[in-house]
Amino acid sequence: MSDVPTVARERDHALKAIFGRAHGVLIGVVHLLPLPGSPDHRGPEVEPIYDRALDDARAYAGAGFDGLIVENHGDIPFAKPEDIGPETAAHMAVASDRIRRETRLPIGVNVLANAALHALAVASAAGARFVRVNQWANAYVANEGLIEGAAAQATRYRRELAAHGVRIFADAHVKHGAHAIVQDRSIPELVRDVEFFSADAIIATGQRTGHAADLDYIRTIRSATSLPTLVGSGVTSENVGDILNVVDGVIIASALKVDGRWWNAVDPERANRFVDRARR
Repeated sequence: MSDVPTVARERDHALKAIFGRAHGVLIGVVHLLPLPGSPDHRGPEVEPIYDRALDDARAYAGAGFDGLIVENHGDIPFAKPEDIGPETAAHMAVASDRIRRETRLPIGVNVLANAALHALAVASAAGARFVRVNQWANAYVANEGLIEGAAAQATRYRRELAAHGVRIFADAHVKHGAHAIVQDRSIPELVRDVEFFSADAIIATGQRTGHAADLDYIRTIRSATSLPTLVGSGVTSENVGDILNVVDGVIIASALKVDGRWWNAVDPERANRFVDRARR
């Protein structure tokens, strides 16, 4: 952790608790194919969804990643939380459980867009260790419309589930949106809001999936919090060393896919090369 004074109750180091290391944590993203109920689902079979997810998970595990996060990234265009059906959580829970059992790695869950309650339900069912919530505090105008912070409802729902061990990884100044609503407040203050609302780790991102954030921007976010910090977009084999000199971990997918396209399968050679660079 940094020397920045905390603005919330002291917590143990989430990365160390989950992954056994406090720095250099590598998390691979398993982008699920379109799920039942989403526009691009080809159905009726669902086993191909799980097969692809397991193939990607094995590629990350074989390369030496510390953990994985499962996302319904194939469900574009994403719906707002209140419009996401129970079928999404059900299929994600099955996929997440199979991945955890197959790889034995710590896993997380991100239900897009900003469906923190769905993610917590999946995590509880599948034995996941953390969830990613893109808008945890405040509000912003996203591709899906107005998205409000999920912290108050999500922390209460976590208590209802008795899922106290599921940690919250929350984005700060989240990608894929405009922050005009809070433009009168600085980025460090927005980061502190996320910490104040009981997140366990902070995620810095670029403007969109696969977009690399500027290092000075990442440093601004890192210096504003006492929590562990990760970068959640735009990480590559070329920039991972510089990024890990600033933050504690990275979340990566697009750069490790075949041809660098997020919708393709994970390329094992790219994954191995990335881990080799990151561990140096």
